[in-house]
Amino acid sequence: MGGDILFAVALLAGLLFLLLIGLEIAWSVGVIALVGLLFYVDQPVNQIAYTMWDSLNSFALTAMPLFILMGSILGNTGVNEKLFSAINKWVGHLPGGLVISVISGNAVFAAMSGSAMAATATFGKIAFPAMEKRGYSPSFALGSIASGSVLAPLIPPSILLILYGAWQGLSIVDLLAAGLIPGLMLTGLLLLTAVVMVKIKPELAPPPTHSTWAERGRALIDALPFILVILGVLGAIFGGVMTPTEGGGLGALLSIILTLFYRRLTFKILRQSLLDTVRVTSFSLFIMAMATLVAHVFNSAGIIPMLKDAILGLGVGKYTIVVGFFIMYLVMGMFFDSWSMLFLTFPFVMPIIIGLDINPIWWGVIYVLAAEQSTITPPFGLVLFVLRTVVPEHSMATVVKGSLPYLIPIYTNIILLILFPDLVLWLPRILSGQ
Repeated sequence: MGGDILFAVALLAGLLFLLLIGLEIAWSVGVIALVGLLFYVDQPVNQIAYTMWDSLNSFALTAMPLFILMGSILGNTGVNEKLFSAINKWVGHLPGGLVISVISGNAVFAAMSGSAMAATATFGKIAFPAMEKRGYSPSFALGSIASGSVLAPLIPPSILLILYGAWQGLSIVDLLAAGLIPGLMLTGLLLLTAVVMVKIKPELAPPPTHSTWAERGRALIDALPFILVILGVLGAIFGGVMTPTEGGGLGALLSIILTLFYRRLTFKILRQSLLDTVRVTSFSLFIMAMATLVAHVFNSAGIIPMLKDAILGLGVGKYTIVVGFFIMYLVMGMFFDSWSMLFLTFPFVMPIIIGLDINPIWWGVIYVLAAEQSTITPPFGLVLFVLRTVVPEHSMATVVKGSLPYLIPIYTNIILLILFPDLVLWLPRILSGQ
């Protein structure tokens, strides 16, 4: 038993060392797994191939690159400018008008993308210049763009939930459905936070603008193609007409048709979108394979069962353990992105979640919220760096200052979902006829 503990500590220390010297996380995890496989559990090298193949041999994973392509095409063509403008005609009269439009636009874009990075880059390019021109506080404007991107991994189609479901063998449809109500709740809480901030400090935003009903009518026509794409894809998936993979294919096709309709799609943009899709997909699947391999090593060494028994034997309530995991992700989120945390921790976390008899669909949504808040927390929030790259004229401190208040609605949403788990599970039960 003592040797197993020393082995686990040594491997974790080695992983930390590799990360500190700058080796990418997938390779760091792979090196540690290889060392453990060959020098501790003493299994043949071909076990690497078997384990990696088992982890990636999932039809559900084929949905991921299709939804990534859909979001890449919409983001790279800049067609979302029309969406942002249309939404602003309807909600721009509210306090903090353009900020309200950004958050609302993020919610709509989330239903077509599923990527926080794509949402950040898109709205950083199309929304911030308009907000700066109107005289919005830079921190308030940038904070709304950063926080709004948190909606993308929650509102379906969520790339993170697809990865989680495929890895854990869960229903992708149930997971996507489970994220819808919490995503809409978080949208409402973010909007409420923005309005309250403007009410408390009016200098954050200029007076809102008002659009005529004729302008709103034209805006509705502009937004209609986007609405049809969302309803077509999600309706087909939730209605049981298509699998998530088929829905992803439909979404990619509709995004191409939409951008061709607006005359925004060029061969160069299509090529860039395809390359982006390959990069993101290959990175995520590689780290997923490495994480599965390291989980195999720790399982074979008896570390994971030992850790599970130790935590379940603490005699504390399951929600105490869930809160403990949330604190863990809060700390880890200062240094890792949500995908990395998923692959690093779930080999150890999921056996405990199952042992506590916690619904894995509910836990997937809770994890997305707990992990995605990390993208807007310093010092290494990934969205903060993306936004800083898109808007280089403002400091990282400005971006962070504007983002931090929006952690309050995220935490509030998590508490509500813990107190009322049916907010997550009701829609999946309806769709499955339970």
